[in-house]
Amino acid sequence: MSEAALEEVSVLSSIYCGEEEFQLVHRSGQDGLVVHIKQTVGGEGGPDISLSFHLPPAYPSCPPGISVTSTRLSKTQSLHIRQKLLDQAAALPAEPMLHRLVEGVQVRVLLRSHTHTHTHTHSSTYPDRTVVLLLDHIRDRRRYIKLLERWTHQLQLSGMLFLGRSILLILQGDRLQVKEFCRLLKTVKIDVDSSGKKCKEKMMKVLIEASRPSSVRYSRWGVSGLFSQTRIMDPCVCVCVCVCATGV
Repeated sequence: MSEAALEEVSVLSSIYCGEEEFQLVHRSGQDGLVVHIKQTVGGEGGPDISLSFHLPPAYPSCPPGISVTSTRLSKTQSLHIRQKLLDQAAALPAEPMLHRLVEGVQVRVLLRSHTHTHTHTHSSTYPDRTVVLLLDHIRDRRRYIKLLERWTHQLQLSGMLFLGRSILLILQGDRLQVKEFCRLLKTVKIDVDSSGKKCKEKMMKVLIEASRPSSVRYSRWGVSGLFSQTRIMDPCVCVCVCVCATGV
């Protein structure tokens, strides 16, 4: 068993440290490791997702085996998520990836449950771009959100701001208007730094810009606290690609 795998398991045990969240089920030099991670997605009342990862001795040079179960998702939905994770794992570099895979499940389930309240359409009136931004921080929440609302209204954009340990902003609209929004975000003093001085959102990252429309269209601008009780710490690009391009 590689040192990278053992170190990753140690880190995961400290991240998922709640009751019954993490369990090292099996460890042997011949078979590798079996790790079980259980999460309640979206806080109390959300679906329980149980993930089992089998790390063969050659991991991370080869991807892990994965199984997914849930008390709130159907067998078909669980199998669908498992296949998405297997595809994601196969596409990732040969390095420790379990935390990214767990984050992928959390993001996918949260956005799936949230977008059920939005209209799905297949007409030719889709927006030109769907963009996912990762924001660095929001300290002056009132001012920050007020400016975001103003800019989206002025630029005729729609989307959703997800607040939590990670701050995700999904935008939909005309390509040039989205570009202008990103310019404003990086050049206008929209927030305050740790010392209380006004600052710009210089650390904003574009996780994905989909050149084709998302199958989920936001009809307006909104703010959601769905991520407030999750441990999503660093959403990976491939998850956002899946969410934006396929509406999963």
